[in-house]
Amino acid sequence: MYKRYIENKISMALADTPVVFINGARQTGKSTLVKKIGLEISAFNYLTFDDATLFSSASSDPTGFIQGLSGTTALDEVQKVPDLLSAIKLAVDNNRKPGSFILTGSANILLLPKVSESLAGRMEIITLYPLSQGEVENTEEGFVDALFSDAPLPFSNMPLTGTPLIERFFRGGFPEAFSRTDEERRRAWYGSYVSAVIQRDIRDMAHIDGLTELPRLLALVAARTGSIMNLADFSRSLGIPHTTMKRYLAFLEMAFLVKRIPPWSANSVKRLVKAPKLYVCDTGLAASLAGASAARFAAEPLLRGQLFENFTAMELAKQITWSATQGIGLYHCRTGDGKEIDFILEDPAGRIAAVEVKSSATVGPEDFSTIRQLAAATGNRFIRGVVLYSGESTLSFGERLAAVPIHQLWQRGSIY
Repeated sequence: MYKRYIENKISMALADTPVVFINGARQTGKSTLVKKIGLEISAFNYLTFDDATLFSSASSDPTGFIQGLSGTTALDEVQKVPDLLSAIKLAVDNNRKPGSFILTGSANILLLPKVSESLAGRMEIITLYPLSQGEVENTEEGFVDALFSDAPLPFSNMPLTGTPLIERFFRGGFPEAFSRTDEERRRAWYGSYVSAVIQRDIRDMAHIDGLTELPRLLALVAARTGSIMNLADFSRSLGIPHTTMKRYLAFLEMAFLVKRIPPWSANSVKRLVKAPKLYVCDTGLAASLAGASAARFAAEPLLRGQLFENFTAMELAKQITWSATQGIGLYHCRTGDGKEIDFILEDPAGRIAAVEVKSSATVGPEDFSTIRQLAAATGNRFIRGVVLYSGESTLSFGERLAAVPIHQLWQRGSIY
């Protein structure tokens, strides 16, 4: 069993919040984590709505079902019985005992207004992503917190240890897929996984039987991962009406198959592109959907750069969920004239850190040009800018600027 770093945040939420909702893609380990947390709770019940009898009971009489519960109750895949949320709200209003309910779901509750509004002010929402590299290696990750620290990044030379980068990209972070060392067997798992999510989760959410275009759309997102979302272009490529395309992308987001990273904006930086960027929730899944192989990865710089960026996006997103620096937002930045910073992280105080991604093993001063412009435009708000690359040395490129090996996202080194 892997140690999940989000566990401490869940425990803290249970100590002062009546309802804790753990959501994330199917097969990320939500049920396993909840059962593990339940071992430390004296009066704990685990119920799953994958059980047909429980599903029928809860659907028929939501209020009676909730009134019959006691202690701390975990309700797995609660999005299948949305009417249950009103009954939970009533129970919590009558008794605001912290840690009364742990809910899990494979649908993004923030994109389901009826569900999220039912428990507003009574519930903390926590997202569990696929395994991070630190969770795989059992090393405590602190890269995001280091970005916002005042400590300098001294020169160091730290080679990657353990699994090579390319293998990390292709294995991804879903526990079941990660355990398969054979590339074809992983590809088979990912194919079955996508089919199951579309046929079970998305069909239930959408209440639509004909979702045959969704696998094609997901494959297109994978082929263009890290690109600016262009609905008109997607519609033309797949022959799907614009309104349908928008709705289908929303379904993929709800099921955590696709992650949308919004654009960053500030009054001090003008003419910014306002469209989000799209990424696949897991690099292993992205590679499988795009039909990528190790040979193609080595031969095609564009593919290599896309997977490198997708990998970084998701590792940053995972670390933000448990970072000691609370409330960090993850954004991208592109100006109207094509200048781009892959990722901008901003804390609630308005401090920002910039992260650029480069798949090559060398970095030069020109790779920091857009970050320098951002630093000049934002002044004291700018904390640090780094270029992540595939080399081994952390190198200074000016005040608060450094080239950092990508493996220091999870491998403890000078940046920590």
